Amino acid sequence: MNIGLIVAAGRGHRFGGPLPKQYRELAGMPILRHTILRLQRHPGIDALQVLIHPDDQALYDVATAGLGLRPALHGGATRQDSVRLGLEGIADLRPKHVLIHDGVRPFVAMETISAVLTALERVPAAIAGVPLADTLKRVGDKVITETVDRRNLWRAQTPQGFDYAAILAAHRGAAARQDGVELTDDAMVAEQAGLAVEMVAGSEENFKITTETDLQRAAFLLRLEAGG
Repeated sequence: MNIGLIVAAGRGHRFGGPLPKQYRELAGMPILRHTILRLQRHPGIDALQVLIHPDDQALYDVATAGLGLRPALHGGATRQDSVRLGLEGIADLRPKHVLIHDGVRPFVAMETISAVLTALERVPAAIAGVPLADTLKRVGDKVITETVDRRNLWRAQTPQGFDYAAILAAHRGAAARQDGVELTDDAMVAEQAGLAVEMVAGSEENFKITTETDLQRAAFLLRLEAGG
């Protein structure tokens, strides 16, 4: 069984105002609902589990009305904590694989999801990403100190897919260490546990909506998809 774990427990208000970004409206629906509908369309995902902030239950209930989802699970103090709690919370489903996806990435392509799932048949972990195209500069005190070789450098996206038992063990191990190291995505948790992580091609459209400019771009992409 392949389970999609959607992480929507953040409380970021980078847009301004009291509403967390995943519940901001995009073409008449909350961003989170767009993301859920996209993952529900993929035939390789058998069930979805969403992680939310406990203060957002009412917002979540409105955003997901009629979608037939499992009850939401509450996240923790950090993204890493939230994912671990989500992994623990889907144990009853006995998943083989889990795809962890950001709640504010509503434009993931079906091909990207398929590529991650296909990779998981041969490796314990696989994530989507795009190779860097820009020249990279390291800067100190507003002065360039180095031009960084961009060869073999990729920007990580989601979904990030894993053998369920392996990533659960990796998250438990990371939580037990309590070494203060910030693990910024689940691939990094897997890397620290010694798992091989394969990179598959994502797309520039699979971006994370975090600003008003991103929201405007998202609205434009939806109009293009609708032929407008």
